[in-house]
Amino acid sequence: MSLLEGITGVEDVKKLDRDQLPQLASEIRQRLIEVVSKTGGHIGAGLGVVELTVALIYTFDSPRDKILWDVGHQGYPWKILTGRNHALPTLRQEGGLSGFLRRVESEHDHFGAGHAGTAMSAALGIAAARDVKGESFHVVAVVGDGALTCGMPYEGMNNAGHSERDIIMIVNDNGMSIAPNVGAISKYFASIEAAPMTNKMRGIAKQIITRTSKFVGGKRMVDFAKNIEESVKNLWSPGMLFEELGFRYFGPIDGHDIPTLLSTLRTLKQVEGPRVLHILTEKGRGFPLEEPDLEKFHARKPYNPVTGAVKPSKGGHPAWTKIFGTAITELAAEHPEIVVITAAMPSGTGTDAFQKRWPDRFFDVGIAEGHGTTFAAGLATQGIRPIVAIYSTFLQRAYDSIIHDVAIQKLPVVFCMDRAGMVGADGQTHMGLYDIAYLLAVPNMTITQPKDGKELVGLLRCALAHKDGPFTLRYPRDNAPSAAPPAAEVGTIEYGTWEMLREGKDCAILAVGVMCEPAMGAAELLEADGFDVSVVNCRFIKPIDRDMLSVLVESHRLFVTVEDGTKVNGFGAYVASIVSGMTGDLRVDVMGAPDRTYEHAARGRQLEWAGLTSEGIAATVRARAAEKSLSTA
Repeated sequence: MSLLEGITGVEDVKKLDRDQLPQLASEIRQRLIEVVSKTGGHIGAGLGVVELTVALIYTFDSPRDKILWDVGHQGYPWKILTGRNHALPTLRQEGGLSGFLRRVESEHDHFGAGHAGTAMSAALGIAAARDVKGESFHVVAVVGDGALTCGMPYEGMNNAGHSERDIIMIVNDNGMSIAPNVGAISKYFASIEAAPMTNKMRGIAKQIITRTSKFVGGKRMVDFAKNIEESVKNLWSPGMLFEELGFRYFGPIDGHDIPTLLSTLRTLKQVEGPRVLHILTEKGRGFPLEEPDLEKFHARKPYNPVTGAVKPSKGGHPAWTKIFGTAITELAAEHPEIVVITAAMPSGTGTDAFQKRWPDRFFDVGIAEGHGTTFAAGLATQGIRPIVAIYSTFLQRAYDSIIHDVAIQKLPVVFCMDRAGMVGADGQTHMGLYDIAYLLAVPNMTITQPKDGKELVGLLRCALAHKDGPFTLRYPRDNAPSAAPPAAEVGTIEYGTWEMLREGKDCAILAVGVMCEPAMGAAELLEADGFDVSVVNCRFIKPIDRDMLSVLVESHRLFVTVEDGTKVNGFGAYVASIVSGMTGDLRVDVMGAPDRTYEHAARGRQLEWAGLTSEGIAATVRARAAEKSLSTA
């Protein structure tokens, strides 16, 4: 029997001999590669922290000791060793394990983690609560896989170092987030080499001068000793950044060497105050690829576990992401003022195509959405047209920058939000359900969503022609209903206009973007019941097409709005507030995502749960029509 088969929880790991742990790590790695080949998921980061996970569980006492992972997709090995190995084949599947860490899933998941940058602040909060309550346990924050390209970890370190609380930070330095890490911090880590003489030299210098002070110089010599120690630290220590923030620095060490990890972690347990361990790891270690493909196996679709090659997918229309990437690359040839900004997501946003064609006009700011937004605002003041491509869920973190730096100044920044709406297997933390609601409140903001690939290109042209404030496009993680023609063959969509897809007289379905397709399907189902239904493509969410809305108000008795976003303060609520000022006779029924969170599952299933299908829309219209006593044939 393999070692892993006998592991049902952390206590089983602790029962192993130290010399058995490398074998356990090897079995975990193979288990990950095999299971994720079927489920898909964030395989690269987990493979890089297998040995660290084993060492942490062997050294510390979770759940009493609190281990936090940043970012959460480093947590697959943690799931395996904390009693969830049997359920690993359900990873990211409906009703199965989450692809991230969740407190409701296990007592060992001490803090939920989907987005990067949260661990240090949360760990400091846990440590402060421990001290307020007079308790005693260790708090460890594992920060890595690009999380240090965020600003928030430095805010956490700044406060943790000042507090002098007992807290351990482990920097998992794999040189990667999703794409290769960017920025000065990444270069700083890249320049660090193992420096075993650092602590030794500091200790020797301090000992010599402290002993001498007993005979010569007194306190002045002690002060001088401190200055000498500081100078030696600055000269020799690769961890000067952390030391200056109040952390005692250890490392760097090999993050795949279990004996070294165990001895170092054991030492760290005996040290008090803020301290940091810097480990060097290889993202995707052991993944079976003939040639390096670091970015692509960060998150991989189901693949061949022997070769690592992604399994062929069924044919169909291109993904929205692909259409967007191709369109901006082509439009850049017409518009030399275009630049593209993304936040550590070149392939995820489709901007890698632009990067290859126009490298001098492409900016990856790392996991720093707020900075990327204000950076774009600065560019826009100089006549550059920045296109900021960030997932809907990640753009939430730049909300202040959107309002304060872009919208108030009416700067023409174009925001393109991938993963808008229901997101599928990534689940709760990655849902793009809130962007319509949070952007509607922003002054001078234009919000749009295309119904197909051609319309996406037309809206991009409209965005580039619009110079009176920010312009937003949103689209889902899915295949588009159709392919898009080359950008040169697509004209500009007129600003602020809707499109009548089907004209009727009883009920008007006002559909946003990809909801047009199920809305048309609902209209066909309703026609068989004798309902004469209009379907409107509300591609402009803000501003709305008031001319068309006025005509619809005069000619229909019922509106049903349909959006792939939250119903709370969304498009439907916005339309209802406007219609209420135009007439008191017209009912507006809002369809969208109810005010709740959504579990990971296929995107189609999530849409079914919210009733955002042809059948669901038709059922809503029938129910509301019956209440209104609309005539049928």
